Amino acid sequence: MSTPVPARHDALQQSGSETARPGLLPRVTAEAFGSFFLTLAGLGVPLFSIPQSSPLPAALAAGLAVTAAMLAFGHVSGGHFNPAITAGHLLAGRIRAGAAAAYAGAQLAGGLLAALALYGVLRTLPGIADSRTAFDTVTAGFGEHSIIQAPLAAVLLLEMIGAAIIVAVFLGTAGRDNNGRSAAPVAVGLSFAVLLQLGLSVGNLPFNPARAVASAVFSSGWAAGQAWVFVVAPLVGAAVAGLVFRSFGGASTAGAPVQSEVPAVGGADNAAGLESGGPEADGEASEAREFFEGGRR
Repeated sequence: MSTPVPARHDALQQSGSETARPGLLPRVTAEAFGSFFLTLAGLGVPLFSIPQSSPLPAALAAGLAVTAAMLAFGHVSGGHFNPAITAGHLLAGRIRAGAAAAYAGAQLAGGLLAALALYGVLRTLPGIADSRTAFDTVTAGFGEHSIIQAPLAAVLLLEMIGAAIIVAVFLGTAGRDNNGRSAAPVAVGLSFAVLLQLGLSVGNLPFNPARAVASAVFSSGWAAGQAWVFVVAPLVGAAVAGLVFRSFGGASTAGAPVQSEVPAVGGADNAAGLESGGPEADGEASEAREFFEGGRR
């Protein structure tokens, strides 16, 4: 008896998807490059303009950068480019802890390199006497360092709510096989642009720990003392969104379980086959082997 055509087709399709999955190294590289682009646009546009009088161009630039980066690299890494989004995926059961840590490190490195490049440009401009003071204008702050003198409580609340919304939008759109590949970059980019418009008006709130740390490193001394707020608050908001999506159980509209895949925007993760919220299939040792071997084939 011959093998049924549908079964053979499914087997060939599964084999092809296995060979197409990127390893951890290319995914981490994509995260670093995407974070570099986002930080360069998110800090560079307001740095060389006047965000206090017209913050809309900076917000639009950052949102468009998110959309462009997700469209370009989402099929490789999933297009997080933000430790808060990665934390949300981790708690939602869509990424393993080892990969999440590697993603966060790459995002921070990309953000720092972009801030360093902008700082180098500032040092070459004869009209700017103090490059660190110039960086203060785009660095997140509260109290006397906020445009509207927003207190710590207000900034904490806005950062948590904004990060939770961004992570929820990402998880809600990128986790759908049918429309997530095109909807996620647009939805996340627009959401980020709208929230950043609010954040810039309050105190340069970035809703991105990597970008917050990158700008604080090259700013005056006060920024380092306030940076913890813009790291902890968005991670807390992301954790709330991730746990909420984990409680959904990963069920699709048809009642079938949705597989946990990191590259939800046009790709598939090596962890495919895990159900959302389920136990990890491999130990952390596999992450290290995957990193140096370039992924399992």
